[in-house]
Amino acid sequence: MFQPTYPIRTARLVLRPVTIDDLDDVYAFQRRPDVVRWMLGAEPRTREQSRVSVLAMAGEDAWRAEGDCLTVAVVTDAGVIGIVELVWRSRLERTAELGFVFHPDHCGRGLATEAATAVLGWGFTEFGLHRVYGRCHCRNTASARLMARLGMRQEARHVESYLFQGEWADQLVFAILAREWPAGTSTSHGGMRR
Repeated sequence: MFQPTYPIRTARLVLRPVTIDDLDDVYAFQRRPDVVRWMLGAEPRTREQSRVSVLAMAGEDAWRAEGDCLTVAVVTDAGVIGIVELVWRSRLERTAELGFVFHPDHCGRGLATEAATAVLGWGFTEFGLHRVYGRCHCRNTASARLMARLGMRQEARHVESYLFQGEWADQLVFAILAREWPAGTSTSHGGMRR
């Protein structure tokens, strides 16, 4: 099992596993049309749907096997303001996929960048990832800007690569390598740490 040492603390945030006690805060952003707008197949959630979502995320506190999702709640004095996840895509290639969702009321202050930086830092320095990538709809400019702020480069634009709300849509792919992660924070070992 591979797991960060919780809580992960940054200058302004605490990142920790999701718990059922986070339901009210998570529901506050999962029910908003502007939050789920770019999520494939997602619609604003009912409270019960958010409860199911929170229970699922509560079990995603570590990587036990390839394909697992590590999900952390991003917490401020205002409560849980967002979620950052890292999906273990390949053990052999030491690759993961970054995902995130934040309450719009807390955007524009660099909190999402701070949280995602901490999660990527764990992936590169503690787990020994080689590459992390992220994907978004081509019109999801907020997500594209966040990935660029993290130092991820746009590697591809997959033209009309998936159906989104009944129409063909382009998908942007961003990525960063361990050697590109800020100097002094990436690991040079070739394996993973427990």
